[in-house]
Amino acid sequence: MASAAPAAAYAAADFFARPRTQAVILSPSGARIAVLEQLGTRDEPRGVIDILDAAQPEGRRRRIELGKLTVEALEWANDQRLLARVLIKRVVPGRKPMGSNLIGPSETLTSRRIVSIDHETNDTVVLFEGERQRLRYSMDLGRVIDILPNDPDHVLMTAWEADGVMGLHRVNINNGAAERLERGTSMTRGWQTHGGVAVLRRDVNPRGTVETIHARAPGEKEWRFVRRNRIVDAPDFSWVGGGSRPDTVLVSARGEGEDVEAIREMNLHSLVLGPPMQPRPGRDVLYGLLDARRRYVGAAYYGDRLEYDFAEEGLAVHHRAMNRFFDDDCDVHLSQVSDDRNRFIAYVEGPREPGAWYLYDKAARSMSNLGSRYDLDFERLGGCDLLTVRTRDGAAIEAYLTAPPGAAPGPLVVMPHGGPEARDQRGYDRQVQVLAAQGWWVLQPNFRGSGGYGQAFAQQGWRRWGERMQEDVEDAVAQVVRDKGLDGDRVAIMGTSYGGYAALMGAVRRPDLYKAAISICGVTDLVDMLAWERRDDDTPTKEVYGFWKKRIGDPETDGPMLQAASPRRRAAEITCPVLLVHGVDDAIVPVIQSRIMNSALRSARKSIDYVEVPDAGHSDWDDEVEQGLMERYVALLRRAFA
Repeated sequence: MASAAPAAAYAAADFFARPRTQAVILSPSGARIAVLEQLGTRDEPRGVIDILDAAQPEGRRRRIELGKLTVEALEWANDQRLLARVLIKRVVPGRKPMGSNLIGPSETLTSRRIVSIDHETNDTVVLFEGERQRLRYSMDLGRVIDILPNDPDHVLMTAWEADGVMGLHRVNINNGAAERLERGTSMTRGWQTHGGVAVLRRDVNPRGTVETIHARAPGEKEWRFVRRNRIVDAPDFSWVGGGSRPDTVLVSARGEGEDVEAIREMNLHSLVLGPPMQPRPGRDVLYGLLDARRRYVGAAYYGDRLEYDFAEEGLAVHHRAMNRFFDDDCDVHLSQVSDDRNRFIAYVEGPREPGAWYLYDKAARSMSNLGSRYDLDFERLGGCDLLTVRTRDGAAIEAYLTAPPGAAPGPLVVMPHGGPEARDQRGYDRQVQVLAAQGWWVLQPNFRGSGGYGQAFAQQGWRRWGERMQEDVEDAVAQVVRDKGLDGDRVAIMGTSYGGYAALMGAVRRPDLYKAAISICGVTDLVDMLAWERRDDDTPTKEVYGFWKKRIGDPETDGPMLQAASPRRRAAEITCPVLLVHGVDDAIVPVIQSRIMNSALRSARKSIDYVEVPDAGHSDWDDEVEQGLMERYVALLRRAFA
């Protein structure tokens, strides 16, 4: 009997279908499950919520119709009421300017609201419903920051005041009435609360890159400065939850002189950090896991896969069982834990699993599938392996190698990650799978300078953007080409942000290796980028500029190195075709970085294609735009590999 022919690879458009299941959430007691489905189309959305009995998850579902709405998020306020964050779009017709007969363009206004829904009666209340002026003029009333487990009739929300200052409000989920508890400064963007009391306040600079943390113990009146923390680039302080006492909180932070970031308690009176809880050598903590009553369950880390160090003895065996259910091939995120810690919602994601939700019942030892984001067959997606790469100077780094379906040897696309103090993980990556569907292998190296492996690993890339970090990428390419028998004459490189820089610098350093380079929102001139960071740094002591000067180099002492490590200044050395893409409103890497690279390549008479994305920032454009760009990337790579 002849074996079945292998399934055809997906077309690029298949990866951009509208997600169906948006969220699966467990009620605090663990008795009920709500599944948010987004039906309809992008132009005519239809939101629905299905209610399930957690004791019989395969049983009949009861549906709540939300109407022609896009629902962005869903959570239980208590066992009776759900909170849905809905997105509302309204088109405002164009107007004639005074003294003109020409009508201006129409404008689409987007606002967000929280709707409280009784899951049995379908009774619906818009939170802040009695404040018509606020509802009319505030574009974002969709931020719940505390469910208040001990007060089932209220939640805490942030909302803008009429004068543009943010306030913290206690909102009744049964009638929508709001009472203001706190009023921030002109820079305040939110609070963190413990037991319903605001204990941390976040103030953000105008550029949106640095937050200033203030703390206040229960009963105190004055807020006190704690620290400043970067929001975008390698943040080293984040909220986890309430601590063991009302005057302590759990945070994720790296202590003075410590290598790894870990979870610890912070005393709100002294502001002193306690000792690290469950630290792992060489691994920064990802986040802290809490149950439905906001009690600490454990710390998440990334090893071979997503792993937890649990505070409660006995939970580890259950997480291992969940992993075995998926053949140890996926990351099993415990997104929710019931207050009795018997039922868990697991969000499962892997190279060939684009996202699905499961209910794990500890007592019953059962796993039940509740919904999937996309309808993609894992056999038609590329599998991924974790590799250890030996570098030319004797060090070792990790890298992920995704094979095309069928794993036939062929071309290779290298994708250095952004940051650079971020890291790749072994999860579902749409860009990677689109490239693998073309029959290409995809390599994602976590070069020295990456985050997640501790401070010492990251520091090995400081001031070495143009050499050691590039060498690690090149060594990873050489190893996989040799070990997997890939086509070393057909290798390309692409990346976003720092990855875009690495793509261009790779093309400068190795014209013999790379047949195409794609830079998305990439840095191209280190000297100019540092000057821009210094000019635009609005922090009191130029902390953002100091952060980058430490990592990239000091223009006053490292001038020749910075110039040599700037692709724009070495455009004449690039021989392969280049594609540059940049969002016009990028506040992280300004669009001028790609504009000057485009000009330099054109002046050097190189093969260059340049795309600017209007009304977009740091690669944050819509899926429709991303699909068109991916098809453009694929077309360039096909020509380069021909």
